[in-house]
Amino acid sequence: MSENPVRDAIQDAIRDHEVILFMKGTPERPMCGFSARTSGALEALGAEYAAVDILPDPRIRQELSAISNWPTIPQLFVKGELLGGCDIVTEMYESGELAQALGVEPAGAKATPASVEPGAPLQIDNRL
Repeated sequence: MSENPVRDAIQDAIRDHEVILFMKGTPERPMCGFSARTSGALEALGAEYAAVDILPDPRIRQELSAISNWPTIPQLFVKGELLGGCDIVTEMYESGELAQALGVEPAGAKATPASVEPGAPLQIDNRL
């Protein structure tokens, strides 16, 4: 471990989960529309993903932004790489690129991601 356990935990989570979404709230209870829309796109595709609520500890957001060089939340990582935030994920969902990046079948009927009821993705304990 380095002298920054929060950063280490974030990097470990990104490394350990093929698809991980850092968001405000949880997929079941998103705390902003952008997070709801992003998790909804993943749910619409039936993708398995881990989710981390950044709200309980402000250090998570600070360190995540330092790691990704991306200032806004949500942030979706796939195979250790930042895919993007809400706008990028939504565009990729609509074009079919998100399904391709996740290795899943594209959604048959183009459901609006924000209207998709979240299921039960993996949860990461982010109380650091």
